[in-house]
Amino acid sequence: MFTDDIDAKVLVVDDDPNTLDIIKLGLEFKNYRVITGTNGEEALELISSENPDMVVLDVMMPKVDGLEVCRRTKENFFTSQIPIMLLTARGQVEHKVEGLSVGADDYLSKPFDMRELVARVEMILRRTRLSMEASPLTGLPGNIAIQREIQRRISAKQFFAVCYMDLDNFKAYNDLYGHSAGDEVIKATAEMISRAFKGKGTEEDFVGHVGGDDFLCITVPEKAEKLCQEVIDNFDARIGDHYRPKDSQRGYIQSVDRLGHKQKFPLMSISIAILTNEKREITHHAMVAQIAAELKKYAKTFPGSKFVKDRRSDDDVKFFSEELDSQDLARQMTEKEPAPAPETED
Repeated sequence: MFTDDIDAKVLVVDDDPNTLDIIKLGLEFKNYRVITGTNGEEALELISSENPDMVVLDVMMPKVDGLEVCRRTKENFFTSQIPIMLLTARGQVEHKVEGLSVGADDYLSKPFDMRELVARVEMILRRTRLSMEASPLTGLPGNIAIQREIQRRISAKQFFAVCYMDLDNFKAYNDLYGHSAGDEVIKATAEMISRAFKGKGTEEDFVGHVGGDDFLCITVPEKAEKLCQEVIDNFDARIGDHYRPKDSQRGYIQSVDRLGHKQKFPLMSISIAILTNEKREITHHAMVAQIAAELKKYAKTFPGSKFVKDRRSDDDVKFFSEELDSQDLARQMTEKEPAPAPETED
């Protein structure tokens, strides 16, 4: 469950003691840490002193109403990122509109179903945490969120597929065209991946940005290969737009390698490693990172865009060492036939 690994603290403020008790008990049953207040002044003090992960706030309260508490909280630099859910009496449309205009993240009408309140709290906390951990370049969830999502699916005993994606020849492009152009490629790739998974994946699919030119996506095993092929097709169709016409037409650029030697580098491609827990047990997100790194290394031995899928089971798996050659690795898994290498001029 989401709250198990973040230990969220929720401030609940309501001048009705019965409502306060009901919400407190309901959230504590779901393992949230709950602190309470009974008026707006107390709410402001607790927000400042306790720094809660979220506030559930009644609108109609004595001394300072919930709308004013929300406004002051959102105007304060140090508390502006705390999500606030307002509780409004049914039919008070003007309060809902004003609440959203002063920065409230959600609202719920009284009387409410406790199950809905808990579900909304969990959704808001998850969304907020992902936003805070997002890559500033792509807006996608970063490493912490990726690790948490993998571990969540492991704990829930779900079958899942991880698709680890990495761009080939990105460094050479970045060195020649500049970091600004490289950032545009990263953002365009993130958009292509997100569009593919949103359009043809499931509602539970996850797209994250590991960093640099590396991405990690999670889906169900039966959709992984088709989604990866969709990403490959879109990437190959559009990557040429990021090159000068001359470079795009001849299919390569001239840049320097890591040793400073001038070389020809093909246009960027994308290598994807797919691993699932269908036939082998995965017990920790660190295992995903290790297996994905091994698969990615193997995928990069082929030119062009491609995906490889780990089809080994627990019975025949062995973790690879640096001495393991590609032929040995090839005998242990089946990969998509790699695309032919692009032709280049002398």
